[in-house]
Amino acid sequence: MTIAVIYSNGNQECERMASLLKALPQVKTFHLYELDEHFTKQQFQMEFGGDAQYPQVAYGHRHLGNMKETLQFLKTNGLLDK
Repeated sequence: MTIAVIYSNGNQECERMASLLKALPQVKTFHLYELDEHFTKQQFQMEFGGDAQYPQVAYGHRHLGNMKETLQFLKTNGLLDK
């Protein structure tokens, strides 16, 4: 079982990614961190870089990146097929 974390600004992609990760049977714990509630824009940029896109996703102890990078990881590792 794995922990999934999303850093979100509340956009539609963040909501979709949250729904997907919550539905994965491998995800034991899910954390959603919201912009201006749990972190600031400046903290986000310092952590992920000035050109980072929302959502940013961590899976287990690994930072996956944005939605496209996360979907690629899930597909490559067979997590979307289970």
